Parts: sequence; C-alpha cells; structure tokens
Amino acid sequence: MPHLKPPHRLPDTTPAPDTDRQVEPVPADTTGGDADRDEAKAATAAERKETEAIEATGETGAAAEPPAPAAAPVPEAQESPRTPQAPEPPKPAATTKPAEPTTPLTPPAPPASPASRPGWFGWRRGYPRAARYVTVGTTVLAAALVLFALLVPNRLDRLDVQSFLRIPAEGVLVAGLLLALPSRARRVTALVAGVLLGLLTVVKFVDMGFYSVLARPFDLVLDWSLLGGATDWVRESFGRTGEIAAVIGVIVLLVAVLVLTALAVVRLADLMVRHRPTAARTTLVLGTAWITCVTLGVQFTGVPIAAKLDADLVGNRVEQVRAGLADGRVFDRQAAVDAFADTPPDQLLTGLRGKDVLFTFIESYGRTAIDDPAMASDVDAVLKQGTSDLDAAGFASRSAWLRSPVTGAGSWLAHSTFLSGLWIKNQQRYRSLTTSDRATLTSYFQKTGAWRTVGIVPGVRRAWPEGKYFGLDHIYDSEHLGYQGPYFSWTPVPDQFSLEAFERLEHGRKDRDPIMAEIILASSHNPWAPVAHMIDWDDLGDGSVFERIKKEGKDPKEVWKDPESVRTEYKNAIEYSLHSLVEWVERYGDDRTVLVFLGDHQPVPTVTAGSTSRDVPITVVAHDPKVLDRIADWGWADGLKPADDGPQWGMDTFRDRFMTAFGSGAGN
Repeated sequence: MPHLKPPHRLPDTTPAPDTDRQVEPVPADTTGGDADRDEAKAATAAERKETEAIEATGETGAAAEPPAPAAAPVPEAQESPRTPQAPEPPKPAATTKPAEPTTPLTPPAPPASPASRPGWFGWRRGYPRAARYVTVGTTVLAAALVLFALLVPNRLDRLDVQSFLRIPAEGVLVAGLLLALPSRARRVTALVAGVLLGLLTVVKFVDMGFYSVLARPFDLVLDWSLLGGATDWVRESFGRTGEIAAVIGVIVLLVAVLVLTALAVVRLADLMVRHRPTAARTTLVLGTAWITCVTLGVQFTGVPIAAKLDADLVGNRVEQVRAGLADGRVFDRQAAVDAFADTPPDQLLTGLRGKDVLFTFIESYGRTAIDDPAMASDVDAVLKQGTSDLDAAGFASRSAWLRSPVTGAGSWLAHSTFLSGLWIKNQQRYRSLTTSDRATLTSYFQKTGAWRTVGIVPGVRRAWPEGKYFGLDHIYDSEHLGYQGPYFSWTPVPDQFSLEAFERLEHGRKDRDPIMAEIILASSHNPWAPVAHMIDWDDLGDGSVFERIKKEGKDPKEVWKDPESVRTEYKNAIEYSLHSLVEWVERYGDDRTVLVFLGDHQPVPTVTAGSTSRDVPITVVAHDPKVLDRIADWGWADGLKPADDGPQWGMDTFRDRFMTAFGSGAGN
C-alpha cells in the first residue's frame, strides 16, 4: 500500500561500526563550498547564542524554535558495558550537502615506561628513595671535595685534621659572588672558579713532591725541566713499569682533579640558588666569623681558624714568577765579575804545581749524617777511624762546612756552584752558566797547562756536552769505566769500583802528567737501597762480583715504607762512600796527592727529619804539610769531622778562596 511505503531517506554514508573498539563521535566534515561554510558558521553562531542563553537562565526560552525533526537513527558503536555513555554534543543545523565519511581517531599511546621518563633514564622516578640518597650523597661529596681543595696545605708535614677545621676566606667570597650573579653568569663563574680551584690543588700536590725532595715549592718558571729528571729517577729506582704507572697515574689525577672540582662547584652553586635565603644567611655568618677570628687571632691547636691558603699561594706564585723572570738579568751581572779572569796562566794555582788534585763529591753527604743522633755515632766512628788510618799513612786533614744552594736533590747545581764561584740555585742559572765564558775552578787548572784534567762521572748515562764547559780533557761516564756489574737502583757504578777504575785508567799510569780530577761518588744517591759493601780491592775485576752483593741488599720499595728504614739505609750508604774514599787514599795515595772531598747537598726531608740546614761537610786531605799550611788561616778543624761551631761558608765562595790560597804570592 502506498501509504505504508517508507519515507525517502538520504543514503546512509556512516561507515559500519567497529564492534571491537569504541569510536568517539567525530563532527562531520563541512568542506562543501563557500555557501555551505557560511551556513555552517551561522548555525554554529546561533547554537552558541542558544547555549549562552540556557546557561544564563537555566531553561529554554518560550520563543525558542522547536527542535528539528529527528533524523533516521544511525547505528551506534558497541560500547563496553562498564563505560558510561558520553552525552552527545549538540548537532549543527542541517546542511544541503551530505556529510563526508570520517576516519576514526588513532587510539591514545600506552603510558611511557619508567626507562623513557626523564631523570637518570627513568631510574630516578622509578626508585625515588634511592635517587634521593644518591643526590644527597653526591652533594655531600661535592662539598667535601671543594672544602678539601680550599684547605689542603701544600706540604705533607702540615697535612693533619686541624688543617681542615678552618674557615676558608676564598670559599666565603666566591659563595657570596655566586649568590649575587644572574643565572648564566653564575654558571660560567662557577665553572671557571672550579677549574681554577682544581689548578691550585694540582699545584699544591706538586709542591708536596718538591717539598718532600727539595724542601722548597715548585717554581712555575724554572722547574719544568726537573720533571724529566723525576721520571728518570722513578725508572731507575722502580723499573720501566713503575715509571709508566707513575706517569699514567699523574695524568689521570690531573684530569680528575680539574673535572671533579669544576663539577662540584657548579653543583654547589645550583644548590645555593635553590635555597637562596639559607645560603645567604650561612655565607654572612661565615664571613662574620672569619673576620672575627682574624681580628682576635683565634687558633685551634696552634692553627689559625681563619684561613686564606689559596690567596697566599697565588700571591707567592706571582712573586715567584716575577723574581724568576728578573733572575736572569741579576745572574748576568754577577757572572761578569771574575777576580781571576785576567790573571796570567803561569800565576794560577802555583802552590799546587806537581800535585794530583782530586775534587770529590759524595752524593747527599750532608750535615744530618754527622749531627743527627740516630746516625751520628756510627758516622762519627767512621770519620774517627778514617782520620786515624790516614794519619798512619802520612796524611793530614782539615774540615769545615759549606752551605749548598740546594737540598734533597740537584747535585749538578751544587757542583757548578762549587766550581764556578756563583750561586747556581736553579736550572735557568745552570743553563746560562754552561753557555757562558765564565771560568771554573777546573777550567783554571786546564788553563795553566800544568795538569791533565779528567772527570769520573758514573752517574752520567747519556751525552753530557756541559763537560767541555767545565774544562775536562777527558770524561769517563758509566759506559767507559769498564763496569759489567748490576745497577744499584739509581747508582750505575758502586763507589769502590769507580775509584778503582780511576786508578786503572788515569792515576796508576806511569810517566804521566799531574792530574786534576773531578770525581763523583754516587752510591749514596737516593733511594739508598740496595747498598753495596766493601770487598777486597783485588776481587773487583769487571764488577760482576756485585751481582751477588746486590741480591743480598734490600728492596727500595720495602725500605721506603718506613722512614726509619730509609734513614738507616742512608747512613749505611754514607759509611760505604767514606770507607771507599779513605781506603783508596790509603792504598793509592802518595806525597803528590791532594784530596778535597765534600757533600753536594743534604738528603731528602724524610732523612733530615725537619732540619732546615743546608750545610755539607768539606775536607782537605794532603800528604805534603805545605799544602795545609796555605789554608791555616781558614780556621778549619783537624781531622775528617768538622767542628760543630766550625766555619760555615757559602759554597760559591770556595773557588776564589782556594785560588787565592794557592795562587802566586800566597803562602811560602
């Protein structure tokens, strides 16, 4: 029947519902044409006004138009029975163009896993309590590192708990500055301050090493060349492996200190900003306390509470650099003055013509060996016995003290001071001296033409061009003494063999000219283990016999674990050198022999135990009484041991005194 025919409807363009998931309603696309868009805009505006009216009155007005006829039902997407149905939004007015089919939205992504969240790769959110402990611990370590860097002294003997119970002025000032700066400037300043603090800490560490060996701080201008010598000493004492490990360790430590101090300061700066009121009050309190402690001189166990170590360190280094740069000009003026430069050769050293003159240095033979109660009795016994034995052989001796320019190390600086008559206290002066025309005591002997000048230098193991400067006709280094035995740590050749080689190569030759020799006895060189001991001179051979003697000695690594062991082995080494020299004079000396022997410097502070003395013993031994008569007015004590209150000369004064005493017109 016609009236039962269903009314005509537009074709349903809605896609079939996805029964597996819920689809949120999507507004129809109204991109038909300009008219359609205008109509849609008008309908939307009308709907907005209607909504505003409803919200204002709470109900629909009487003049509201009746709702449009309901459209044919559209199949709904299947819903989860527990998911409430959201209210359908108001539909826009019908348009003359059917709606375009829509594409369902992509379902929301699943929640991010903890590993993908920010903060330590998600670990911080996944384990908040542990993360907090790590954060607090890192901050505490950063504060401890910065405090350590600010307060650590540059000397091992001052490293104690009291040193860290102080208020560092530099820390207070930097904290106040960081609190006052804006964000970007603060971070840059914190980073720079951290790096500078790291550099100062490295300088302190280097100073510790220099004070431990040379009893002085590192010179930023003049001491760089000594670092190579330090690696050589480590290699000779502890082997190639020890040298490599030491170099790697130093590099790693340097980088670690710079990086960690920079990061620590930045971290603390950020912490202060997050707690600005508390940080500001703390900084103010510490600053006030520092000023009060300085004003009242407050101390704890003798250590001032108010500290400014880094400021003092920087000030000292600035002055050191200034003095180092000016030192070259000062030295040039001093080197230009030489009282004997114009003296004719035939008037030089006339009181020693025909004599064999031996200038012998005993490594590290310092005043400590004679004065220290722990070793004085044994060394004193050796000196007394040596004096008696030499007297029985027809030799007399006189002794006193010289003050060395160095202590702990730097033998070549002491040697050149003694021979040149100039105070050679650093490497710059040494280089200037050895490239100048300044005459030395040994070169004056050569200048006369009356002596053959030779050097016995077993410690030299490479080219030594400076030997020509010192006026030596021939040099015997460690490779030319005929020694086939083992090294004794740093010492290439034992003293007894060096002296025997001198006898075999030069002194024992027949029909020879008088000899002037510079002889270096190196067995008492640090680390003093293992130490050789005296054997029968006839059994020395090529030195192979020392293989057994070395095996009987002590391991330097074990010795240096205990300062008392170090001191004991040092004493033994000095005794060995003295025995070698005295026995050589007894065995090979004659009426032409004139021996001048001395120490080059004091041993390292581990042995001197806090002594600041730089004195070394010096002794003149001669068979001819006329030789000692020429120095009678020097006031030196009889025998091999200097008097406690004997003369103390600067080592740089010996050359001119000696040449005056034995020059033309001096004495009888």
